[in-house]
Amino acid sequence: MERKEELRETFQWAQERIALCMEAVGKVIVGQTGMIKGLLMGLLAGGHVLLEGVPGLAKTLTVKSLAETLELNFKRIQFTPDLLPADLTGSLVYRPQTGEFVPRKGPVFTHVLLADEINRAPAKVQAALLEAMEERQVTIGETSFPLPQPFFVLATQNPIEHEGTYPLPEAQLDRFLLKLKVPYPNAAEELGILRRVGKEAGVKVTKTLQRQDIAKLQEVVQGIHMDERIEEYIVSLVQASRPEAHNHSPFHRYISFGASPRATIFLYRCAKIFAFFEKRAYVIPEDVKAVAPEVLRHRIVLSYEAESEDLTPDKVIENLLDAVPVP
Repeated sequence: MERKEELRETFQWAQERIALCMEAVGKVIVGQTGMIKGLLMGLLAGGHVLLEGVPGLAKTLTVKSLAETLELNFKRIQFTPDLLPADLTGSLVYRPQTGEFVPRKGPVFTHVLLADEINRAPAKVQAALLEAMEERQVTIGETSFPLPQPFFVLATQNPIEHEGTYPLPEAQLDRFLLKLKVPYPNAAEELGILRRVGKEAGVKVTKTLQRQDIAKLQEVVQGIHMDERIEEYIVSLVQASRPEAHNHSPFHRYISFGASPRATIFLYRCAKIFAFFEKRAYVIPEDVKAVAPEVLRHRIVLSYEAESEDLTPDKVIENLLDAVPVP
Protein backbone atom coordinates (compact mmCIF):
# COMPACT_ATOMS: atom_id res chain seq x y z
CA MET A 1 0.00 0.00 0.00
CA GLU A 2 2.83 2.40 0.88
CA ARG A 3 4.55 1.57 -2.41
CA LYS A 4 1.40 2.43 -4.40
CA GLU A 5 1.03 5.71 -2.54
CA GLU A 6 4.68 6.56 -3.23
CA LEU A 7 4.24 5.83 -6.95
CA ARG A 8 1.08 7.92 -7.06
CA GLU A 9 2.84 10.88 -5.44
CA THR A 10 5.81 10.57 -7.81
CA PHE A 11 3.45 10.47 -10.79
CA GLN A 12 1.63 13.55 -9.51
CA TRP A 13 4.95 15.37 -9.00
CA ALA A 14 5.98 14.55 -12.58
CA GLN A 15 2.64 15.81 -13.93
CA GLU A 16 3.04 19.09 -12.06
CA ARG A 17 6.61 19.58 -13.31
CA ILE A 18 5.66 19.02 -16.94
CA ALA A 19 2.66 21.36 -16.62
CA LEU A 20 4.90 24.09 -15.17
CA CYS A 21 7.43 23.55 -17.95
CA MET A 22 4.73 23.87 -20.64
CA GLU A 23 3.40 26.99 -18.93
CA ALA A 24 6.86 28.59 -18.72
CA VAL A 25 7.58 28.04 -22.43
CA GLY A 26 4.04 29.18 -23.28
CA LYS A 27 4.78 32.60 -21.77
CA VAL A 28 7.34 33.13 -24.53
CA ILE A 29 5.88 31.09 -27.41
CA VAL A 30 2.34 31.65 -28.69
CA GLY A 31 0.78 28.36 -29.82
CA GLN A 32 3.02 25.58 -31.21
CA THR A 33 1.87 23.23 -28.44
CA GLY A 34 2.51 20.23 -30.67
CA MET A 35 6.13 21.23 -31.22
CA ILE A 36 6.72 21.86 -27.51
CA LYS A 37 5.22 18.47 -26.56
CA GLY A 38 7.27 16.80 -29.29
CA LEU A 39 10.49 18.32 -27.96
CA LEU A 40 9.65 17.22 -24.42
CA MET A 41 8.82 13.75 -25.75
CA GLY A 42 12.23 13.52 -27.37
CA LEU A 43 13.95 14.61 -24.17
CA LEU A 44 12.03 12.15 -21.98
CA ALA A 45 12.57 9.30 -24.45
CA GLY A 46 16.31 10.00 -24.64
CA GLY A 47 16.18 10.63 -28.40
CA HIS A 48 16.78 13.41 -30.90
CA VAL A 49 14.24 15.38 -32.93
CA LEU A 50 14.17 16.62 -36.51
CA LEU A 51 12.08 19.78 -37.03
CA GLU A 52 10.77 20.65 -40.47
CA GLY A 53 9.22 24.03 -41.08
CA VAL A 54 9.65 27.27 -42.99
CA PRO A 55 11.68 30.11 -41.41
CA GLY A 56 10.03 32.41 -38.91
CA LEU A 57 8.02 29.86 -36.91
CA ALA A 58 9.98 30.38 -33.64
CA LYS A 59 11.79 27.03 -33.79
CA THR A 60 15.03 28.46 -32.39
CA LEU A 61 13.26 30.50 -29.71
CA THR A 62 11.22 27.47 -28.62
CA VAL A 63 14.28 25.25 -28.26
CA LYS A 64 16.20 27.96 -26.40
CA SER A 65 13.27 28.64 -24.06
CA LEU A 66 12.87 24.93 -23.33
CA ALA A 67 16.58 24.62 -22.48
CA GLU A 68 16.35 27.61 -20.13
CA THR A 69 13.32 26.33 -18.23
CA LEU A 70 15.04 22.94 -17.82
CA GLU A 71 18.29 24.60 -16.67
CA LEU A 72 20.28 23.04 -19.52
CA ASN A 73 23.16 24.50 -21.50
CA PHE A 74 22.16 25.51 -25.03
CA LYS A 75 24.19 26.05 -28.19
CA ARG A 76 23.19 26.73 -31.78
CA ILE A 77 25.13 25.96 -34.94
CA GLN A 78 24.18 27.40 -38.31
CA PHE A 79 25.06 24.64 -40.78
CA THR A 80 26.62 25.93 -44.01
CA PRO A 81 28.30 24.23 -47.00
CA ASP A 82 31.78 25.33 -45.85
CA LEU A 83 31.41 23.89 -42.33
CA LEU A 84 34.03 21.31 -41.30
CA PRO A 85 33.59 18.40 -38.85
CA ALA A 86 36.16 20.02 -36.52
CA ASP A 87 33.97 23.14 -36.34
CA LEU A 88 31.38 20.93 -34.70
CA THR A 89 33.33 18.41 -32.62
CA GLY A 90 36.52 20.33 -31.85
CA SER A 91 40.17 19.79 -32.71
CA LEU A 92 43.70 19.57 -31.32
CA VAL A 93 45.41 22.93 -30.80
CA TYR A 94 49.20 23.26 -30.57
CA ARG A 95 50.58 25.16 -27.59
CA PRO A 96 54.13 26.40 -28.29
CA GLN A 97 54.75 27.08 -24.59
CA THR A 98 54.61 23.37 -23.76
CA GLY A 99 55.09 21.84 -27.21
CA GLU A 100 51.88 19.84 -26.74
CA PHE A 101 48.63 19.42 -28.62
CA VAL A 102 45.63 20.01 -26.38
CA PRO A 103 41.98 19.33 -27.25
CA ARG A 104 39.69 22.26 -27.94
CA LYS A 105 36.13 21.02 -27.51
CA GLY A 106 33.58 22.15 -30.08
CA PRO A 107 30.00 23.36 -29.62
CA VAL A 108 28.68 19.79 -29.63
CA PHE A 109 29.71 19.60 -25.96
CA THR A 110 26.46 20.92 -24.54
CA HIS A 111 23.13 19.61 -23.26
CA VAL A 112 20.83 20.97 -25.95
CA LEU A 113 22.25 21.49 -29.44
CA LEU A 114 20.26 23.17 -32.19
CA ALA A 115 21.62 22.12 -35.58
CA ASP A 116 20.04 24.78 -37.77
CA GLU A 117 19.44 23.75 -41.40
CA ILE A 118 21.32 20.48 -41.06
CA ASN A 119 20.78 19.70 -44.74
CA ARG A 120 23.00 22.64 -45.76
CA ALA A 121 26.14 20.96 -44.40
CA PRO A 122 28.13 18.38 -46.41
CA ALA A 123 28.02 14.67 -45.65
CA LYS A 124 31.14 14.60 -43.44
CA VAL A 125 29.70 17.20 -41.06
CA GLN A 126 26.34 15.44 -40.93
CA ALA A 127 28.13 12.15 -40.22
CA ALA A 128 30.14 13.72 -37.38
CA LEU A 129 26.98 15.00 -35.71
CA LEU A 130 25.06 11.75 -36.19
CA GLU A 131 27.98 9.77 -34.74
CA ALA A 132 27.95 12.00 -31.66
CA MET A 133 24.17 11.49 -31.38
CA GLU A 134 24.51 7.72 -31.50
CA GLU A 135 27.71 7.15 -29.51
CA ARG A 136 27.20 10.02 -27.02
CA GLN A 137 30.92 10.70 -27.27
CA VAL A 138 33.41 12.53 -29.51
CA THR A 139 36.95 11.48 -30.37
CA ILE A 140 39.51 14.27 -30.70
CA GLY A 141 42.93 12.99 -31.66
CA GLU A 142 43.33 9.68 -29.86
CA THR A 143 41.10 10.49 -26.89
CA SER A 144 37.35 9.96 -26.63
CA PHE A 145 35.40 12.47 -24.57
CA PRO A 146 31.90 11.68 -23.27
CA LEU A 147 29.23 14.25 -24.04
CA PRO A 148 27.28 15.92 -21.21
CA GLN A 149 24.14 14.19 -20.01
CA PRO A 150 21.46 14.69 -21.04
CA PHE A 151 22.54 15.28 -24.64
CA PHE A 152 19.70 16.34 -26.90
CA VAL A 153 19.98 17.33 -30.58
CA LEU A 154 17.29 19.26 -32.43
CA ALA A 155 17.99 19.56 -36.12
CA THR A 156 15.97 21.79 -38.44
CA GLN A 157 15.53 21.69 -42.18
CA ASN A 158 13.66 23.97 -44.55
CA PRO A 159 11.10 22.06 -46.66
CA ILE A 160 10.86 24.69 -49.42
CA GLU A 161 14.51 25.36 -50.30
CA HIS A 162 16.55 22.52 -51.79
CA GLU A 163 19.18 24.35 -53.83
CA GLY A 164 22.66 23.85 -52.44
CA THR A 165 21.49 21.34 -49.82
CA TYR A 166 22.66 17.84 -48.93
CA PRO A 167 19.55 15.78 -48.06
CA LEU A 168 20.00 13.38 -45.14
CA PRO A 169 20.09 9.74 -46.30
CA GLU A 170 17.33 7.48 -45.00
CA ALA A 171 19.81 5.54 -42.83
CA GLN A 172 20.78 8.77 -41.07
CA LEU A 173 17.20 9.99 -40.73
CA ASP A 174 16.51 6.77 -38.82
CA ARG A 175 18.73 8.07 -36.00
CA PHE A 176 16.13 10.69 -35.13
CA LEU A 177 13.45 9.67 -32.67
CA LEU A 178 10.80 11.97 -34.17
CA LYS A 179 10.26 14.14 -37.21
CA LEU A 180 8.00 17.04 -36.31
CA LYS A 181 6.30 19.23 -38.88
CA VAL A 182 6.03 22.78 -37.58
CA PRO A 183 2.86 24.40 -39.00
CA TYR A 184 1.95 28.03 -39.52
CA PRO A 185 0.04 29.56 -36.58
CA ASN A 186 -3.71 29.93 -36.96
CA ALA A 187 -5.34 33.36 -37.12
CA ALA A 188 -5.92 33.64 -33.35
CA GLU A 189 -2.34 32.61 -32.55
CA GLU A 190 -0.89 35.00 -35.12
CA LEU A 191 -2.96 37.83 -33.66
CA GLY A 192 -1.54 36.90 -30.24
CA ILE A 193 1.99 37.05 -31.64
CA LEU A 194 1.29 40.46 -33.20
CA ARG A 195 -0.05 41.89 -29.95
CA ARG A 196 2.75 40.43 -27.86
CA VAL A 197 5.63 41.76 -29.98
CA GLY A 198 6.73 45.14 -28.71
CA LYS A 199 4.58 45.03 -25.59
CA GLU A 200 6.59 42.49 -23.62
CA ALA A 201 10.28 43.27 -23.90
CA GLY A 202 12.41 40.24 -23.18
CA VAL A 203 10.13 37.86 -21.28
CA LYS A 204 12.32 35.86 -18.94
CA VAL A 205 11.82 32.11 -18.91
CA THR A 206 11.12 30.67 -15.47
CA LYS A 207 13.25 27.71 -14.40
CA THR A 208 10.89 24.84 -13.58
CA LEU A 209 13.23 21.84 -13.34
CA GLN A 210 16.73 21.09 -12.20
CA ARG A 211 18.99 19.01 -14.39
CA GLN A 212 18.82 15.97 -12.12
CA ASP A 213 15.01 16.02 -12.26
CA ILE A 214 15.07 14.97 -15.92
CA ALA A 215 16.38 11.51 -15.04
CA LYS A 216 13.58 11.16 -12.47
CA LEU A 217 10.98 12.14 -15.06
CA GLN A 218 12.42 9.58 -17.47
CA GLU A 219 12.01 6.89 -14.79
CA VAL A 220 8.38 7.89 -14.27
CA VAL A 221 7.46 7.58 -17.97
CA GLN A 222 9.33 4.27 -18.24
CA GLY A 223 7.10 2.97 -15.46
CA ILE A 224 3.90 3.65 -17.45
CA HIS A 225 2.06 0.33 -17.87
CA MET A 226 1.67 -1.18 -21.33
CA ASP A 227 -0.37 -4.31 -21.93
CA GLU A 228 1.24 -7.14 -23.92
CA ARG A 229 -1.46 -6.83 -26.59
CA ILE A 230 -0.46 -3.22 -27.24
CA GLU A 231 3.18 -4.29 -27.49
CA GLU A 232 2.09 -6.82 -30.12
CA TYR A 233 0.08 -4.09 -31.86
CA ILE A 234 3.21 -1.91 -32.11
CA VAL A 235 5.18 -4.78 -33.66
CA SER A 236 2.32 -5.45 -36.10
CA LEU A 237 2.31 -1.81 -37.23
CA VAL A 238 6.03 -1.75 -37.91
CA GLN A 239 5.95 -5.16 -39.60
CA ALA A 240 3.09 -4.00 -41.83
CA SER A 241 5.15 -1.03 -43.01
CA ARG A 242 7.58 -3.39 -44.75
CA PRO A 243 6.61 -4.26 -48.34
CA GLU A 244 7.35 -7.98 -48.02
CA ALA A 245 4.94 -8.21 -45.07
CA HIS A 246 1.79 -7.00 -46.84
CA ASN A 247 1.86 -8.06 -50.48
CA HIS A 248 -1.92 -8.31 -50.55
CA SER A 249 -2.74 -4.98 -48.90
CA PRO A 250 -4.07 -2.16 -51.10
CA PHE A 251 -1.22 0.23 -50.23
CA HIS A 252 1.82 -2.06 -50.49
CA ARG A 253 2.78 -0.61 -53.87
CA TYR A 254 3.31 2.81 -52.28
CA ILE A 255 6.19 1.70 -50.01
CA SER A 256 9.72 0.86 -51.16
CA PHE A 257 11.27 0.38 -47.71
CA GLY A 258 9.56 0.09 -44.34
CA ALA A 259 10.49 1.10 -40.81
CA SER A 260 13.43 -0.44 -38.94
CA PRO A 261 13.38 -2.06 -35.46
CA ARG A 262 14.32 1.38 -34.10
CA ALA A 263 10.76 2.40 -34.96
CA THR A 264 9.40 -0.40 -32.78
CA ILE A 265 11.45 0.75 -29.80
CA PHE A 266 10.63 4.42 -30.32
CA LEU A 267 6.89 3.77 -30.79
CA TYR A 268 6.96 1.90 -27.49
CA ARG A 269 8.69 4.77 -25.65
CA CYS A 270 6.68 7.57 -27.24
CA ALA A 271 3.31 5.87 -26.65
CA LYS A 272 4.13 5.75 -22.93
CA ILE A 273 5.08 9.42 -22.90
CA PHE A 274 1.92 10.40 -24.78
CA ALA A 275 -0.13 8.51 -22.20
CA PHE A 276 1.75 10.44 -19.51
CA PHE A 277 0.90 13.74 -21.23
CA GLU A 278 -2.74 12.60 -21.17
CA LYS A 279 -2.39 12.09 -17.38
CA ARG A 280 -2.73 8.31 -17.55
CA ALA A 281 -0.46 5.68 -16.00
CA TYR A 282 -1.30 3.15 -18.70
CA VAL A 283 -1.19 3.05 -22.52
CA ILE A 284 -4.18 2.60 -24.82
CA PRO A 285 -4.08 1.92 -28.60
CA GLU A 286 -4.97 5.57 -29.35
CA ASP A 287 -1.66 6.62 -27.78
CA VAL A 288 0.23 4.49 -30.30
CA LYS A 289 -1.85 5.94 -33.16
CA ALA A 290 -1.21 9.48 -31.95
CA VAL A 291 2.58 9.19 -32.08
CA ALA A 292 2.82 6.93 -35.15
CA PRO A 293 3.08 9.75 -37.76
CA GLU A 294 5.95 11.52 -35.93
CA VAL A 295 7.84 8.24 -35.37
CA LEU A 296 7.28 6.70 -38.82
CA ARG A 297 7.09 9.54 -41.37
CA HIS A 298 10.88 9.75 -41.86
CA ARG A 299 11.39 5.99 -41.75
CA ILE A 300 9.07 4.94 -44.57
CA VAL A 301 10.52 5.36 -48.07
CA LEU A 302 7.79 5.88 -50.63
CA SER A 303 7.82 4.23 -54.04
CA TYR A 304 7.81 6.03 -57.38
CA GLU A 305 4.13 5.20 -57.72
CA ALA A 306 3.33 7.02 -54.48
CA GLU A 307 5.27 10.08 -55.61
CA SER A 308 3.52 10.05 -58.99
CA GLU A 309 0.17 10.14 -57.18
CA ASP A 310 1.37 12.92 -54.83
CA LEU A 311 0.95 10.73 -51.76
CA THR A 312 2.71 11.80 -48.57
CA PRO A 313 4.21 9.51 -45.90
CA ASP A 314 1.50 10.72 -43.51
CA LYS A 315 -1.24 9.53 -45.87
CA VAL A 316 0.41 6.10 -46.22
CA ILE A 317 0.74 5.89 -42.42
CA GLU A 318 -2.96 6.74 -42.12
CA ASN A 319 -3.75 3.80 -44.43
CA LEU A 320 -1.42 1.63 -42.38
CA LEU A 321 -3.23 2.47 -39.13
CA ASP A 322 -6.57 1.69 -40.76
CA ALA A 323 -5.34 -1.69 -42.04
CA VAL A 324 -3.78 -3.10 -38.84
CA PRO A 325 -6.38 -4.48 -36.38
CA VAL A 326 -6.54 -2.65 -33.04
CA PRO A 327 -6.44 -4.86 -29.91
